[in-house]
Amino acid sequence: MRWPNILITGASSGIGTALAEACAAPGVTLHLSARTTARLEAVAAACRAKGATVRPAAVDVRDAAAMAEWIGSAGRLDLVIANAGVGAGTGDSWESAEDCRAVFETNLTGVLNTALPAIAAMAAQAPGADGWRGRIAVVASIAAFVAAPSTPAYCASKSAAQRWTEARDATERKRGIRMHSVNPGFVRTPMTSVNAFPMPFLMEPEQAARRTLDGIAAGRLRIVYPRRLYALARVVGALPPAWRNRLLMIPPPKPPTQAT
Repeated sequence: MRWPNILITGASSGIGTALAEACAAPGVTLHLSARTTARLEAVAAACRAKGATVRPAAVDVRDAAAMAEWIGSAGRLDLVIANAGVGAGTGDSWESAEDCRAVFETNLTGVLNTALPAIAAMAAQAPGADGWRGRIAVVASIAAFVAAPSTPAYCASKSAAQRWTEARDATERKRGIRMHSVNPGFVRTPMTSVNAFPMPFLMEPEQAARRTLDGIAAGRLRIVYPRRLYALARVVGALPPAWRNRLLMIPPPKPPTQAT
């Protein structure tokens, strides 16, 4: 049992479900949230079967007041994972103004609505067995390192979340709180299931969850996987913008907003 008290947003599918089930064990209390109540209850049942105490909540990460109330009433939190996220369609013929705003409201504002009240709660609690008052992991993406014109809102929102998390860690360490930026590549989730283009090094949610939790336990600030895709993203991201845009506009478009 690495962390006895864990809170995860976006727990009803994909990486969020895999994280919840990987953390579930006797002696662990899981606070799980999602907007889809039926699917969340199924995940909660699976985690209870593994011996965990589960407290599911239908909370929208975009609702700052509801998130602050939920997190503030959770009691001690050793690990908070801001996982909820969405992706929009690709290209200027797909990413509507509505999609663009929805992506930023979930992927960036939703992260802040999770992390800020968690930081306040952790700052007021005593250090745990590992010497830290708590840990906060923000699930960004390898897309954070590439300004892809096919998914502008997604890349920009994930980049902002990644950079905010890594910068905030420097100051939160002084208060005994660790921040972790989690940047997965392609993971088999509802969001990627509609992609009509090749997804190199595609991994299962269970693999992503394991690498995420191992990285947090190892104390890594930036957790990125798979490494080969990360290296490719850094090379492509370093290209002159006009070259990068031409290269990354090759994939076919993707349908409108999808949740992770």
